[in-house]
Amino acid sequence: MAQLPTVEDVARVAQVSRQTVSNVLNSPAIVKDATRERVEAAIAQLRYRPHASARRLRTRKSSTIGIRLEPERNGISGSVLDTFLHALTEQADSRQMRVLLFTANDPLHEIDQIRRLRDGADVDAFVLTSTSYEDPRVAWLTQNEVPFVTFGRPWGHDDMSDPRHRWVDVDGRAGVREATENLLAQGITRVGYVGWPSGSGAGDDRHKGWVDAISAARLSTTGLSTSVVDGVSQGTEAARELLAGNTVDALVCASDSLALGARIAAASLGKDAMPIIGFDDTPVALAIGISSIQQPLAAVATAVLELLLGPTGNEVLPARAASEEPSYRLLAPRLVERRSSNLALDRTIGT
Repeated sequence: MAQLPTVEDVARVAQVSRQTVSNVLNSPAIVKDATRERVEAAIAQLRYRPHASARRLRTRKSSTIGIRLEPERNGISGSVLDTFLHALTEQADSRQMRVLLFTANDPLHEIDQIRRLRDGADVDAFVLTSTSYEDPRVAWLTQNEVPFVTFGRPWGHDDMSDPRHRWVDVDGRAGVREATENLLAQGITRVGYVGWPSGSGAGDDRHKGWVDAISAARLSTTGLSTSVVDGVSQGTEAARELLAGNTVDALVCASDSLALGARIAAASLGKDAMPIIGFDDTPVALAIGISSIQQPLAAVATAVLELLLGPTGNEVLPARAASEEPSYRLLAPRLVERRSSNLALDRTIGT
């Protein structure tokens, strides 16, 4: 196995001292431009990466981002956060950062875990997922000036543009609206919706997208929507009730779990060809052939790290002051259409 390049190797190629290489890595401003450029060229040529452990000892920073490992869910919806975690971990590693997973039973327990990790200097910053209305985790982290980013906007708070709360989210409302508009454009006027009970930030947002599209088409939403707890069996029962009255000709669902349930209900009623669109584009949607709205999870991970570390940095930026400019990203989803939903392939939503 070939040995990894060292500081000495960089110094030899750049024809400078070891200390000069160290200065370029740690205090580039004190190095002459020509010398710095020569060292940076040698680093690029050798593909040298500074030793992360040495940097942690020198800076007294853990180079670690903490994120809660969500409680086990059904294999469909749980795959979304799994994919995000993989993308975040891989991209963090490319910046010489580590991701530490920890468990917690609820938001208050998560705050206790965050406090413990922070007090022990085990973690420099945190990523929160599954944000909710009046999220106590956000309030605690903000008050204690702990660097953090949420995957999910600040539902119910007045800090949508508060620079102290850095967040990344996917525009579910726009995704569902354009998916619904896609069905309406095919001449389907009775497009139903199966969503989650009111009170879920993401669920409420997605439902608004369906209402936007139906209302813009000057159609009535009455009797065309229902809400249930996320799950395949729940989706089956909810969709069966909508379809039994023959009131809808297509369905948009808040998740792939509900969409799979709707597909089962449609098949049981002899409506196998009914267009059904889910949300998240999970492996189940791919395997069964259900059209679905795909979240750009790799792009979400990139945006999270940019807000935490800057465009190219590998050190956590300090918690932002209230006077600074807003810092958030709202990303566009992509509609993946499949033949089994009577839709054309490879159309996209947004840009």
